[in-house]
Amino acid sequence: MPKNPNNTHYVERENLSHAWADALRVVLAHGEAAPMIVCVTGFKNGVPDEEPAIRDALDAALGAHGLQSCETVSNTIFPNSLWNSAAPAQELYSRYKKILPRLIKASRKNQRGLYFDRLTSGGPAGRENQLDSILSTYNGRAGVRRSALQLAVFDPARDHSTAAQLGFPCLQHVTIAPTEGGISLNAFYATQYIVERAYGNYLGLCRLGRFVAHELSKPLIRMTCFTGLSLHDTTISKADLKGVLAVIDEILGPP
Repeated sequence: MPKNPNNTHYVERENLSHAWADALRVVLAHGEAAPMIVCVTGFKNGVPDEEPAIRDALDAALGAHGLQSCETVSNTIFPNSLWNSAAPAQELYSRYKKILPRLIKASRKNQRGLYFDRLTSGGPAGRENQLDSILSTYNGRAGVRRSALQLAVFDPARDHSTAAQLGFPCLQHVTIAPTEGGISLNAFYATQYIVERAYGNYLGLCRLGRFVAHELSKPLIRMTCFTGLSLHDTTISKADLKGVLAVIDEILGPP
């Protein structure tokens, strides 16, 4: 489904790469978008449809500026390589907890934490793992209210700060919406850099949605990312994106 031509703040595509490309064009044209809503609806066994040429071109531009790849950004939300869908979810949580100290040391961007760590901690005593708590609650009995399926990332005690730049967490909140048709995952970002982070964030959210859908025995049908303020990165100019934009124009046609 193409972008609504009457509302540049809303993008809906089956293909994740196409959705990101539409959002990129909007932000480059205006400098920013407030808000920006991006929906991805095309999945094969929970895996989002992508256009490898677009992702490869973006990764090349990111690498040229010493920035994290789409895969690395995605893994901050869901550590895809650690998940074995044939094993209990507890194995994923355990494996992640073991390597978390190394992940935090691996990059300065991780010093204040990682998103999957926040999603699997911070709950009340005895149910600290938020993700495990909502999944086990929903699977535990029939008739569980769907509003219970919420995951908090922003922690006022830690994250309200007077610092000029904080960097983490931009992702604030995740909700899961089970319907008769399947699982929709919704995420809210206060701000988001459209080049450096958005593609990887969309990918990570889709992978998180796939995990949730698997645990709830339903198909993943939609990922919606609501961003309060979508920004053009200051570290990558439009000229630096010439190769990326050329690939996008070739695949999608001119804007």
